[in-house]
Amino acid sequence: MRYSVLPARLAHRSFLACFSALALLSSHSLLAQQTVTTIKLSPEDQNRGLNGVQKNFYFATKDEPTDDDYQNAGFFGQRLRPYLKDNSEALENLNQYRRQKWLFLGERLVFVGGVATYGAQVLSGDGNQRYFSNPQKVTLGIIGVSLLSNVFITRHTNEHFERAVNAYNAGQPAAHRTGSILQRLAPSGIGVAAPTGQPQLAFRWQIR
Repeated sequence: MRYSVLPARLAHRSFLACFSALALLSSHSLLAQQTVTTIKLSPEDQNRGLNGVQKNFYFATKDEPTDDDYQNAGFFGQRLRPYLKDNSEALENLNQYRRQKWLFLGERLVFVGGVATYGAQVLSGDGNQRYFSNPQKVTLGIIGVSLLSNVFITRHTNEHFERAVNAYNAGQPAAHRTGSILQRLAPSGIGVAAPTGQPQLAFRWQIR
């Protein structure tokens, strides 16, 4: 344990300067700790990247989240975007996730439209229902292509969301280490002592 003692005539000025420095170190350390936010996916959403179900992700920003802490990321992941604004790699993956969701939405509209058109074609006959006329073949072909494209679109869609979260979390330890260093630089104690009869300002650092 080390001590540093200053003369009384410098005590007031040194105290103000040191107080300002301590406040600055503390604010930087606190800011670094507040910035560090680890994003956690809900247990149901973990490891469903490849060929996973196309439903919204749920995430939390607490170290030990409860069920009530998880929030819906939205269809395009838009509620996660504010947390990733300072991480370009995470945002790029989230943009790819949004693109895939748009493709998925478009494919579903084509499929539903094709099924509705085919049903209308079947029911449009005078009396004898036909299921495989030339127009119906075209409609069935569109439906088949839609289903096939769905396989390729959804295969890696969820992986982009997981990569966005992983890229963000991977960038957090640097900020955490900065906060820890600033904390170690700050004195562990400060006070006024009078070992020689005159008030003196004393600082204490705990060697760690």
